[in-house]
Amino acid sequence: MAFVRGIFTTVAIGGALMYPSAANVTEEPRKTIRVVAAVVERDGRYLITQRRANAVLPELWEFPGGRVETRETDAEALARELDERLGVTARVGELISFVSHPYEKYTVDLYLYQCRIDEEATLACQAVKDYRWVTSDEFDRYPFTPADEASMNELLGEG
Repeated sequence: MAFVRGIFTTVAIGGALMYPSAANVTEEPRKTIRVVAAVVERDGRYLITQRRANAVLPELWEFPGGRVETRETDAEALARELDERLGVTARVGELISFVSHPYEKYTVDLYLYQCRIDEEATLACQAVKDYRWVTSDEFDRYPFTPADEASMNELLGEG
């Protein structure tokens, strides 16, 4: 079989015709989205946020963060996302985890960073449905996005 300009053709090999099958179809390159997220810990509890009902993967939980825009560093994107979503200023620390998770139409490359926010900071649900401070033992009570769940499993040694 040959793939020429988007058209499948049959090819004769040893007198037999070969027809296209799922096993030999050339896939389009998958779009990759770079996403950053914050691990914010306070007194043994971690900050998680719930996606809005109208978002992709609605009402699932995740570590706060979002997409890295063109010409942004990871730290700039993460600081912007925490400000836009929760109204807080974040100090972005070191990279602690990376996972690449394929979804149906794209792949998410999720970079998880240690972050700090001021103890006195007041969180506001500006671009999230809800937020919670939870222990790692409570993570399984919340349905997380697949990429965040994969990241948690890696961090907890369950991946």
